[in-house]
Amino acid sequence: MPTSANLNDHPIGWALFRVSAPMSIGIFGVLMVGLADAFFLARYGDFALTAVGFIYPVTMTLTSLSIGLSAGTSTVVSQALGRGEDEEKQRTTMHAMLMGLGLASVATLAFYLAAPWLFGLMGASGQVLDAVMAYIPWWCLSFPLLVMAQLLNSVFRAAGRSEIAAITMFGQATLNIALTPLLIFGWGPVPELGVAGAGLATFLARALGFFGILIYAWWTSELCFDVNPLKGLLASIRKIGRVAAPASLSNAINPGGMAAVTAAVAIVGDAAVAGFGAATRVQSLLFVPMLALSAGIGPVVGQAWGAEDRQRAQKAVRLTILTCLAYGAGLSAVLLLFAQPIAALVADNKEAATYGAQYLRFVGLSFFGYGILITANAAMNARDRALWSMGLSAARITLIYIPFAWAGVLIFGFSGVLWAAILANTLGAWGAVIACRAVGLLDTDMPGIGGPARAARSLVSPD
Repeated sequence: MPTSANLNDHPIGWALFRVSAPMSIGIFGVLMVGLADAFFLARYGDFALTAVGFIYPVTMTLTSLSIGLSAGTSTVVSQALGRGEDEEKQRTTMHAMLMGLGLASVATLAFYLAAPWLFGLMGASGQVLDAVMAYIPWWCLSFPLLVMAQLLNSVFRAAGRSEIAAITMFGQATLNIALTPLLIFGWGPVPELGVAGAGLATFLARALGFFGILIYAWWTSELCFDVNPLKGLLASIRKIGRVAAPASLSNAINPGGMAAVTAAVAIVGDAAVAGFGAATRVQSLLFVPMLALSAGIGPVVGQAWGAEDRQRAQKAVRLTILTCLAYGAGLSAVLLLFAQPIAALVADNKEAATYGAQYLRFVGLSFFGYGILITANAAMNARDRALWSMGLSAARITLIYIPFAWAGVLIFGFSGVLWAAILANTLGAWGAVIACRAVGLLDTDMPGIGGPARAARSLVSPD
């Protein structure tokens, strides 16, 4: 049963919408799981919510492995589809699954063995550490399933069938949210499991999600078990790894960078930290359309590049940049008017809401820049230039956001952090456009773009 859609046969705008629109629903569902965990665990006990605070940044860093592998798989599969190599796509899918299972199992075992020492080093102790260690075993069991499910999702996205990935993601998220309070607090014959219940809910939802998409992939012949699994295995690993390794690092950079910026905000006080955290949670939801667009641009660029249609790839990148500019403009207008009531909905108190509103009102003016950055990174990954996207993300965080946030907070207080975020987003967008021009994904020579792009290309040849 063929499921692949040749995105090159359709207008660019339709192709982007075809892949991106369903992903917005899936991404929103995934984000809601984290919010639901925090909501229910906060009602179970302060120690439980504190435990999640320790767990979340570590598990997010590990999850960057699955994001990177998915980016590498999507790149190789979409380019194979663009060249009309269906058998190569099926073999790559099998190789990606084997690669993901192996790497995820090793990472999970290492994390499980190191968890008591790692979280103790981070400052967790007593009841909080006990709660962390009650959650971790279930999360570790679920991680290989998450990785392999995301790899299959990336294959469907690369084939232009993102609604399959979106249904899997949203269905899994819905099940997770439904099970979480039941297993945390217990009900009827179901015992109260506390923090371990949140971990068990994650495991059950991921297990059902994985086996559901596995069966569907086999039924639709996206995953074939009758191909020789060893044929071309090393070549596939090299192709996937060339994108997956830098893409994984690129996605791991942001959580670490945000932790460093949060430490700078802590100089202002607890209310500022609470407001900053509340604002960034709102920000993650506001970014859903641009995150979905970044999920959509990869298959469109990958298939176009595989078919050697560079002009189509360039038009797709140009359209995503214009879309981010338009969405960012509308979003900033809304936030200028409604930042205060929005912040009040998610902040703990009036002072924290004031800090959160400042962030949304002023940094919101630059949200377009972050959208351009992440969509450009996805396009460069699909172009098999993941080192460029990794370098761009690393430069934004380490050279701009962190140092300017620390300098800003010491000189100007909380407003200094806001200016650092604005600078990071706008310069990140400028760097993204330059990088896309340098690797052939844009054809503009407008002032401030063409010259730096040629200089960058001369230093690191994209070909």
